[in-house]
Amino acid sequence: MKEKYFNHAVICLIDYEIGETSMGIVMNKMTNYTLSDLISTVTRKEPIPIYCGGPMSCDRLYFIHTLGDIIPGARCICPGLYIGGDFDSMLDYVNSDYPVEGTIRFYLGYSGWGIGQLDEELKDNVWAVTSITDADSLLLGAEDGYWHGQVRSMGNNYKGWLYHPQNPRLN
Repeated sequence: MKEKYFNHAVICLIDYEIGETSMGIVMNKMTNYTLSDLISTVTRKEPIPIYCGGPMSCDRLYFIHTLGDIIPGARCICPGLYIGGDFDSMLDYVNSDYPVEGTIRFYLGYSGWGIGQLDEELKDNVWAVTSITDADSLLLGAEDGYWHGQVRSMGNNYKGWLYHPQNPRLN
């Protein structure tokens, strides 16, 4: 794919039903922002990175976490992994210096597909699809190392992908 958002990107599908619109979050692309850059009420001294979730609604902040009922209103993506919930509860968690790495991750924007668009792209083998086998590991690591780890977890059929550089001109 030519879009920078999707080059060596790992996307977690949030909403997908055949023939409908779809939504996902790019899990591994960091921005230059931290949470305190965007939210003035963050008091935590440790910088919390913000990731780029995709090219849609880049003025909106999303968060994916493993906290479940600790964040009221969180929606389950799969067992052990949640999106959103009560924003003030999330801020209380962050400002109380509870663990963030591997527990909660913040994203600007999301990736979206129109009605049936993702179905067509899947049919055309634009994307490789795998299931979430370990929700805890999805919130650890970033950038190309994260992508390589996900590709390795998909097995030998995708081993050749590991030799494709992010910039094809370096090949």
